[in-house]
Amino acid sequence: MRVGAFVLAAQFPGQGQGEALHRAVRTAEVAEQAGLESVWVAEHHFIPYGVCPSAVTLAALMLGRTRRLRVGTAVSVLPTAHPVALGEQAALLHLTSGGRFSLGVGRGGPWVDLEVFGAGLPAYENGFPESLDLLLRWLSEPRVGAEGERYAFREVPVVPRPAEALDGDGEGPEVIVACTSPASVRLAAERGLPMLLGMHCGDEDKAEMVALWRRTALAAGHSREAVAGAGHVSAGVVQLADRTEDAREVLLKAVPGWLRLGLAAYQTVDGRPRTMRDPHAYTELLCDLHPVGTPELAAERLRATAERTGISRFSLLVEGSGDLAATEENVRRLGAEVLPHLG
Repeated sequence: MRVGAFVLAAQFPGQGQGEALHRAVRTAEVAEQAGLESVWVAEHHFIPYGVCPSAVTLAALMLGRTRRLRVGTAVSVLPTAHPVALGEQAALLHLTSGGRFSLGVGRGGPWVDLEVFGAGLPAYENGFPESLDLLLRWLSEPRVGAEGERYAFREVPVVPRPAEALDGDGEGPEVIVACTSPASVRLAAERGLPMLLGMHCGDEDKAEMVALWRRTALAAGHSREAVAGAGHVSAGVVQLADRTEDAREVLLKAVPGWLRLGLAAYQTVDGRPRTMRDPHAYTELLCDLHPVGTPELAAERLRATAERTGISRFSLLVEGSGDLAATEENVRRLGAEVLPHLG
């Protein structure tokens, strides 16, 4: 079982943005010391829900601060990025880190980001498959040109080539797709790409998405071996304490205020109405679904999720307290008191 930390660089009420970013970087350093397998970095624009606007940039810093840890984006938002530019950045991090970088990509939402970056609503509504396919070509071919609806350019050489040999493997960086709907599951499966499944889903929903992915991938011609070793990632929340009620109390005190501040800042690009989750009820749901409690309970929940879904990779939000020292302690306890129970 491969357990990693999920870092939002969340700005809690009363905190500065630099404080949130410092906590994010420090989390990666402590995660490596604690023996975690990976850290996954989120990306947001113009909102305190997360103050990291470039997951690949922060991932680069984390890769430079560590020596063993895998660092991934969760996710880089494709509709507001040029696939070639993102592919070049991914290749650079893959080659210079010795293959420790994973590129997570997603469709994002109908937010004002689309207006600011000039992508427009069509990039969100219809353009994700074209962007994803161009990105995949860039990461696997020596020369690439495009003749799509959104991207059209003459053939150019790929520099640096991400598929150059690293310890003899000759493969580019891992690409993983955030999936929230049957359509996105099928999109990832047809291309044989692993999924990142969100923390709002329970084990039953995730198991159904994995089953749909498997059926679709097999129908698309991918081998049973490739399907069995897909490497999907389950996102969640972890908060550890000597008593489960204490762990829940930490999150129930800190998370609703952050959610209320952060989620309320989202703006849709076209003025469509949006409904915000009830912050307190959502925090309770997260406590019920994920490894929140004693280390023994946390290990039990992670094992149960792996058994029910077939997923053995985890990206767990560790900063739910909003406090740097408490986050560091949470990460250290995850490594020292939970990982040994997982094998």
